[in-house]
Amino acid sequence: MEQSRELYDSIGRRHDYLRISLTPHCNLRCFYCMPDEDYDAPPAEAIMRADEIDAIANTFVRLGVKKIRLTGGEPLVRKDAADIIHRLSKYDINLAITSNGTRVHHFIETFKNANIRSINISLDTLQAARFEMITRRNQFEQVWQNIQLLLEHDFHVKMNVVVMKGINDNEINDFIALTKDLQLHIRFIEFMPFDGNHWSGQKVFGWQQILETVSQEYDYYSLTPHQNDTAKSYQAYNHAGTFAVISTMTAPFCSTCNRIRLTADGKLKNCLFSKTETDLLTPLRKGEDIESLIRQCIWDKAPALGGQFAGIVEQIDATEIKNRIKIAIGG
Repeated sequence: MEQSRELYDSIGRRHDYLRISLTPHCNLRCFYCMPDEDYDAPPAEAIMRADEIDAIANTFVRLGVKKIRLTGGEPLVRKDAADIIHRLSKYDINLAITSNGTRVHHFIETFKNANIRSINISLDTLQAARFEMITRRNQFEQVWQNIQLLLEHDFHVKMNVVVMKGINDNEINDFIALTKDLQLHIRFIEFMPFDGNHWSGQKVFGWQQILETVSQEYDYYSLTPHQNDTAKSYQAYNHAGTFAVISTMTAPFCSTCNRIRLTADGKLKNCLFSKTETDLLTPLRKGEDIESLIRQCIWDKAPALGGQFAGIVEQIDATEIKNRIKIAIGG
C-alpha cells in the first residue's frame, strides 16, 4: 500500500498544523517564559536561516500541513522576519503569527501582503504597572496601541492571557469587558510548567474557576467547537467579541491534537511537553532527506502531554518534567 503523504502518529491523529519559532530571543522578559534576565541562547550559526526555514516548511506542506504559525521568542525582533513571512506566503496554507505586540506597527503592510489576517497578541494584564512587573519592561502603552491598530485594519485579533493565581486572576472580567464593543477574542491560558518558571499546581487558576469568575458578572453561552480546537470558546450575551479557555492542565485536549513545533534551532517537537526532539537542521545542512525523520517523530508522539504528567494538578511534581524553558521552545 502506498504510504499516505500526510502525517499521522501511532494512535491515528493527523498533524497538519506547524508552529515555527523564528528566534529564541525576545524584547520582553516575562518570568514564566524567560525566568532569568539573561539565558544561554543558541549561537547565531545554530539558528535556522530564512532559506532553511523555507525548505523545511516546504517539506511539511508537501506532507499535508495546512497551517503554519510563526512564533518566538518574539518573531518580529528577527531582522529578516519580513523576508521569512514573504517566503512562506507563497504556500497554499493558512499563515498566522503570535507576537507580544511591541513591534506590530512596523509590519502591518507585511502582514497584508502575506495575507496574514489572524494575529495572536500575548498580553497578561491591562494594568501598566503589572505589565512591567510581569514583563520587566515598560511597553504596555505600545502593545495596547498596536492592538487597536490591528483592529482598525480589520485583523482577527486573539489576545493570549496566561492566568496565574494571585497575579492576574482578578482581571479576568476586565478582559471580558473589552469584548463588549471590540471584536477581540480573549484566550485565557492555564499556567503551564516549563524549566525554571517556578510552576506549582497552587498557581494554576483553572478552566472551571475562570468560568465561575466570568459568571459572577456576565451571562455567556458556549460556541460550537471547530475540529482540533485547543480552546473552549464562549461569548457573553450582546458582546462583539468572544472569550475562550485553553485548559491544558485541568482538561487536556490531547486526543485531537494536530500540532507540531519546530524550534528556532531546527529541532522538531511532537508535543509542547515532549522530552525528546528530532534534529532536522543538521541533516538538512548535510543535504539529507528529512521526511523520514519527520514521520518517525510524529509517529512516536505520546498519547498526552508528552507522556510526562497527568492527573490532579496539585499533585504534579514540576521538577520531574524534562523540557526546555518556554522561550527556547516557541509559542
